[in-house]
Amino acid sequence: MFDTTLAGSLPKPAWLAETGKLWPRWQAEGPALQQAKLDATLLWIKAQEDAGLDVIGDGEQSRQHFVHGFLERVEGIDFEHKVEMGIRADRYKAMVPQVVAPLRLKGRVHEAEARFLRAHTKKRIKFTLPGPMTIVDTVADRFYGDRVKLAFAFAELLNQEALALQADGVDVIQFDEPAFNVYMDEAADWGVEALERAAQGLHEAGAASGRPCKTAVHICYGYGIQANIAWKNSLGAEWRQYEKIFPALAASSIDQVSLECIHSHVPPDLMALLKGKDVMVGVIDVASEQVETPEEVADTIGRALRFVPKEHLLPCTNCGLAPMPREVALAKLEALGRGAALARERYGAAG
Repeated sequence: MFDTTLAGSLPKPAWLAETGKLWPRWQAEGPALQQAKLDATLLWIKAQEDAGLDVIGDGEQSRQHFVHGFLERVEGIDFEHKVEMGIRADRYKAMVPQVVAPLRLKGRVHEAEARFLRAHTKKRIKFTLPGPMTIVDTVADRFYGDRVKLAFAFAELLNQEALALQADGVDVIQFDEPAFNVYMDEAADWGVEALERAAQGLHEAGAASGRPCKTAVHICYGYGIQANIAWKNSLGAEWRQYEKIFPALAASSIDQVSLECIHSHVPPDLMALLKGKDVMVGVIDVASEQVETPEEVADTIGRALRFVPKEHLLPCTNCGLAPMPREVALAKLEALGRGAALARERYGAAG
C-alpha cells in the first residue's frame, strides 16, 4: 500500500554536469563521461533505497534533458543547426534540434542505463520516456508539416524502445507528457491516442514473458524553474487543466497517471475522474526548496484518499527534481519515504 516512486529526474552531481540547470553541460566526455553517468546513477539508486522508496528510477542521470536524451538516438534530427523556439505555448524559449528527414531509431536508446539499473537493485524499477506530444512541442519540424503525423512517427519509435525496455526487466514504463496540460483539446483529440501507440503491446509482452509491465503517464505543471512558476501564478485560484484530459485517460489502456497535488491549485476532486487507474499523487513540491515533513506528506495522502482508493494511490513527486540542489533532493526523498510509512500507519486499517 502507498508504494512510493519518483516522477523521474534527480539532480546531477557537480562532477557530472552543471548544477541548477535544465540543460546542463557535461563535465567530461568520451568514456569518462559514460562512466560518470553510471556512477551518478548508482549514487541515486542507493539514495532512493535508503529513503525507503518502493519503485526505483535511474534519476535520468545519463540524459542532458528528458526529451533530448531520447532524440539523440533518432535519425532524421539535426542537432548541428538548432533553432530558438517557444516551448509549451511560448512559456519559455529554448534552442531545439530540427526534424529534417524521416524518423528512425539508430539502435537502442537506453539499453545500458536500464540494464545497469536492473542489475543494481532488487526493487521494482521504472524508466521514463518523453511522450509523443511533448516531443513534438520540443523540436522544430522541417519535414512532416503536421503535428499529428509527427507525433505518431515519434510514437512508433518510442514503442520500439519501450518494448525493448520491458525485455530489459523494467517494471514500469512512464511517458512524460507535460504538454497535455497546455494543449488540452489536442491532448484529448489525438494526444492520448498517440500515447497509447507508444505503449502498444507492453501488457502483452509482459504477460508473455511472465514479467508484468505497467504503463504510466506523467502530467505536470513543469519543473520548478522561474518560467513555470510564473505560468502557474497566472492560472488563477483553481487549476482545472486535468479536467479535460483525465476522462480520456480513464478510458485508455494506460495503468497509472501522475499528477501534481501538494502546494498546487488543482482541485483534489479531479482525481475521482481517474476511477480504476493507479494515481501517482504528487506529495513532494518541486518548486520549493522547503523540505516537507513526513506529517505533511501523510496529510496530503489523506486528502487524496477521499477520491482515490488506497490500493490505487502511489505517493510521488509533483515533477522531476533535476534543477534542485542535491542536498534538498536527498531530504525530499527521505520525507517521501517516511511520509508514506506514516500514512500506512494512519490509514492502513481504514476503508
